[in-house]
Amino acid sequence: MATIKDVAREAGVSVATVSRVFNDSELVSADTRRAVREVATRLNYWPHGVARSLITSRTNAVGVLLPDIYGEFFSEIIRGIDQAARRSGLHLLVSSSHANTEELVAAMRSMRGRIDGLIVMAPDIEQPVATEVCAGQFPVVLLDPGFEAEGCDTIAIANHDGALAMVRHLLHLGHRRIATVTGPERNIDARQRLAGYRAALREAGAEISTELEMAGDFTETSGYEAVERLLRLAPRPTAVFVGNDYMAIGVLGALSDAGLRVPEQMAVTGFDDIAMARYLNPSLTTVQVDMLQLGERAVGRLLGIQREPDGARRHEVLPTTLVVRSSCGAGALQPADARIPLRRGRPEVPLPEVS
Repeated sequence: MATIKDVAREAGVSVATVSRVFNDSELVSADTRRAVREVATRLNYWPHGVARSLITSRTNAVGVLLPDIYGEFFSEIIRGIDQAARRSGLHLLVSSSHANTEELVAAMRSMRGRIDGLIVMAPDIEQPVATEVCAGQFPVVLLDPGFEAEGCDTIAIANHDGALAMVRHLLHLGHRRIATVTGPERNIDARQRLAGYRAALREAGAEISTELEMAGDFTETSGYEAVERLLRLAPRPTAVFVGNDYMAIGVLGALSDAGLRVPEQMAVTGFDDIAMARYLNPSLTTVQVDMLQLGERAVGRLLGIQREPDGARRHEVLPTTLVVRSSCGAGALQPADARIPLRRGRPEVPLPEVS
């Protein structure tokens, strides 16, 4: 592992200057600060001492990095992590990386020497290098990763299966022209849910067309704005599978403002089953992801690493459940009628081509 002296020598500065850079001293110029950090990144230098594994930990702290900490989805994951951590006498350091690789690395570095293990939700498919840097330093568990990361345990969500089951349900209700509002293109959840949507249409011989795929970004606003494009389609879709519940809330609001009745004139479904989904009017048919369990399992995997001296890495997939409510016109059905089985392999990342 590189030392502060290695960084100083490579950057052509003193050891004191390197120290000032990582202590955010105002005595260092912007150019020098940038040069030192570039060298530190290239040499994989960490400003703190070598962290211990969970086996020999004395900090009793776990780091948690999420793309965001706003909203029910992330708060439930944090709650699950916190509950499991407290049962094991661990404390949390929580930070948001906003799905940005540079911010992710910066957050990892800031936790260096202060934690004994790290839980990272990294749905951006371009972040493997940043995460693998940490994997050799202390135990790392990735939640819903968009990539293969050597040396990391992973827990994924059965996104493809959940989307497949939901669109099959809409097809069973008689819908043949089904639109979708997707999440960000680089996000693994969005890619897998889109792939499941297409797979269900393909197996039913229903229409698959890019004009039916409205781009969103997992926010209510993007769902609302997608409806404007959706309503310009001719013929108009009779149902829409929305990539998460927040966008589905935006879709429901936009359809209401446009004077369309749900589900009579358009069926709407979501994904995640956030708490408010059942209280919407109409209540939202969605795919349930057990966010609390996802967080609890992550802590379990961190603790499990110390019990597995062989160094083998484990990869789990959290199953999803179809929850049928009123927004697709079949609220009398029971969620238990459509439970989705656990996927045993790693989630498929490649996205099928539109035919």
